[in-house]
Amino acid sequence: MEHRNDHVDRVNSPESTLPIATPFPPSEQNILTYLQEYCRTRTSKSPIYKFLLSDASIVHALRGHFVSRLLLTPAHLNSSGGLHGSVTATIIDWAGGLAIAAWDCRDNTGVSVDINVSYVNTAREGDEIEIEGLVEKVGGSLAFTTVKIFKVEEGKRGKLVATGRHTKFVRQR
Repeated sequence: MEHRNDHVDRVNSPESTLPIATPFPPSEQNILTYLQEYCRTRTSKSPIYKFLLSDASIVHALRGHFVSRLLLTPAHLNSSGGLHGSVTATIIDWAGGLAIAAWDCRDNTGVSVDINVSYVNTAREGDEIEIEGLVEKVGGSLAFTTVKIFKVEEGKRGKLVATGRHTKFVRQR
């Protein structure tokens, strides 16, 4: 995807009302609306997602691509006060599935077959993070995604916190 100009998406939903500067074209409203509803209903059905990600807001969406923001609370932290590695892995898992849902507004995003995370930096309580999920390929059996987590600094995307890849089995039986 080519990114030429910063674009400010204005999302008027309960999830987000602030303008978010993104280096992407404007959101596709049908995909944005679908993902916001998908998160609202799916997150509440998963105890771990509900506990960790119920406050995440989808702020931008295109086919196979989305951006979300989340304010970190004590529940997201390790004993040293940094973003917990297992929370980061859970975010990669969640975001990989959402990117697949954004591909074609599907309900079933498959099951994980591989996930990896590279921890680059940390974030702390009160920090806002930006989560970007991107589909690399959706095939007949497998889907491949890349997820990046950034710290938000002065309202903009800042330092990379973590990056991950998530592969899912998506073939319908």
